[in-house]
Amino acid sequence: MDLPNLPLLLLLMFASTINAQTLFPRPVCYNTGNFTADSTYLTTLATLLSSISTNYLSVAYGFFSASANVSGTSQTVYIIGSCLSDLTTESCRACLSGSAIDISHLCPIQKAAVLYSENCTVRYSNASILGTITTDPDFKLFNVNNVTSPDTYNAALGTLLDSLQGEAAGGGSLRKYATGNTSAGFNTIYAMTQCTPDLTEQQCSECLVKVIARLTDCCAGKMGVRIMAPSCQFWYETNDRFFNPVGEPLQPPSAPPPPPGANELTTMESLQFDLATIQAATNYFSHENKLGEGGFGEVFQGRLPNGQQIAVKRLSQSSRQGDGEFKNEILLVAKLQHRNLVRLLGFCLEGDEKLLAYEFVPNKSLDYFLFGMRQLDWPSRYKIVFGIARGILYLHEDSRLRIIHRDLKCSNILLDNEMNPKISDFGMARIFGVNQTQASTNKIVGTFGYMSPEYAMHGEFSVKSDVYSFGILLLEIICGKKNNFYHQLDGGKYLASYVCLHCLLRVQENVARWPMMASVLLMLNSHSVNLHVLSRPAFFMHNIIKLDVSST
Repeated sequence: MDLPNLPLLLLLMFASTINAQTLFPRPVCYNTGNFTADSTYLTTLATLLSSISTNYLSVAYGFFSASANVSGTSQTVYIIGSCLSDLTTESCRACLSGSAIDISHLCPIQKAAVLYSENCTVRYSNASILGTITTDPDFKLFNVNNVTSPDTYNAALGTLLDSLQGEAAGGGSLRKYATGNTSAGFNTIYAMTQCTPDLTEQQCSECLVKVIARLTDCCAGKMGVRIMAPSCQFWYETNDRFFNPVGEPLQPPSAPPPPPGANELTTMESLQFDLATIQAATNYFSHENKLGEGGFGEVFQGRLPNGQQIAVKRLSQSSRQGDGEFKNEILLVAKLQHRNLVRLLGFCLEGDEKLLAYEFVPNKSLDYFLFGMRQLDWPSRYKIVFGIARGILYLHEDSRLRIIHRDLKCSNILLDNEMNPKISDFGMARIFGVNQTQASTNKIVGTFGYMSPEYAMHGEFSVKSDVYSFGILLLEIICGKKNNFYHQLDGGKYLASYVCLHCLLRVQENVARWPMMASVLLMLNSHSVNLHVLSRPAFFMHNIIKLDVSST
């Protein structure tokens, strides 16, 4: 098998230095002391991080702060979260909640850390950080293109940033943010400056002066630069797509959502669409609105009366997903909220119609890019791999329910307009108890080639079953070949038979050697990781095995 630039692939998939500064999230785990895994410090920190998603009034203006004493000690844990100020409250909370999950896994034992994401920053410390200027460590990103007239460009940029610096610093205690633009020859420069609102006017101004001054050392003359520091940041580009007008914060909900296990019938009813609404939204399932189809049926694009775009999954009458699996998908997905999971908006069960309405994800599925005419560069592939891993980790460890997906494959990974992956299709998923580690079934469901050996042969599944499927996905993303590509050419062998990379840690025959998803994320984010010695992958899928499984 020809794998060009194999060392490059290895470095890319395991987070070496390939264009790493352009990738989010970017964690920095401070070397200021560690805590033990079972310590009260960890418990206190975990409670504070989770409070981002449960405190509905806390992020109305894109800023969150909290602190708590560590029981039985003299220590206090402090946490700050801040979003780009043009984000809606809902988007800000989602970004902060996702980053809070990420930082707890990427810096698992450090007493202080900061994590930069594209739209928000989360940091915590055992020293007070509220109302103090912190400019290190920073995070720099820049457009690789140079401006054609640097003197003219830099003069106009300097004047614009000076003006925006004063405007942001003069903001109130809820928001310190400014945007503007200016002409520079044939270019228009768009820029923004922002400080966390806990700083005073003088502190914000000092922070921006320090951070903007770093432009000269790293990237003067570039067409676009963004430098992020814990307390402030600035960003400029020659287009305006990176910021939107700032509106007032969204009104928080009048009451928190019901606790886990509360009245599922009410939840079902609140998600139910009537058939006429879905028919009108999809122009009666017209061919022009059809997005694709699989073994379950067809998917159509639609638009609700309020203008929201949706994707409607219309199960065929011959679909293997029965009423029980249909309701299972509704109840599961309605309770899951993560940036790397597709969001269920509602359903319709009327007559012979079984319909699921999801958020519309514009860039189709991953297989369209990997195996079709579109191309993916390596940073995009890394971003997709990392996002899938985060979504699986949320299902396995961080959601209110422990979910085993059981049908992870390229066609079930959707990509949004920024190429962020979203895991979809939870019809085969199973809920585990808090302390449950595995289960078994007499009905094997899923897709041949992605199933782990213990599941395909014995019906036994666990979180490791999804880890195996992720390993196969990883091979496909690296190689750009379908899992069954070589099966069609060479006597029933699958892609894993031809590849010897350390991602095979996820597809080895010994289940105990497969890493958990938290370890996978650590490998993807680390510059140096101790890798286990590989054994042979689980080449169990030969022609002698005949199972009743989906082929889509």
